[in-house]
Amino acid sequence: MKLQEMREKSVEELNDVVVDCKKQLFELRLQKSLHKLENTSQIKKLKQRIAQVKTVIREKSIKNEVKENA
Repeated sequence: MKLQEMREKSVEELNDVVVDCKKQLFELRLQKSLHKLENTSQIKKLKQRIAQVKTVIREKSIKNEVKENA
């Protein structure tokens, strides 16, 4: 998912994406501990995606706060 696509989604949808990514991250960590994960870079990429989504959520909340105060 690209950054522009994330910005078009609602906060609720983005929160769902975070939950799904965290579930996937758990599964990847489990596979890694069992030595079944071949591509360990997937963990890093997933953590970056979670950070990006959380950043977009934060941007939206700040934008809403500014609108309410204006």
